[in-house]
Amino acid sequence: MEPDAAPPRKNVVFLRGEIKSPPFTAEGRHGAGSLLRWLQEGLVVGMPFALPLPSVGPRCLELRIRDARHLWRIVCRIDADAIVVANIFAKTGKPMQQREFVKAAQALKNYDAKKR
Repeated sequence: MEPDAAPPRKNVVFLRGEIKSPPFTAEGRHGAGSLLRWLQEGLVVGMPFALPLPSVGPRCLELRIRDARHLWRIVCRIDADAIVVANIFAKTGKPMQQREFVKAAQALKNYDAKKR
């Protein structure tokens, strides 16, 4: 009897930002890659690594990555066929973070409109 094949990994679609060094440190880039890979494989990621973001949209998460220089936030949505990264930013304060969430929601809205 053959073992069940693992489901294929979902693609990652970047709408805003990228994960590279710099500005990420190698440690931060590795942490971000691990979290995205877990999501690609269908694993549920929760605190302290991810927080739901219903204010941005359904199935949206804020991934939290700490490296030596910054607290990074990756706003993404889990779609049936892909992990959609809507925004990546270094956390500097609450007002700035809210603006970045608005940008992420708009990027997802534009993505959905183009997909139709």
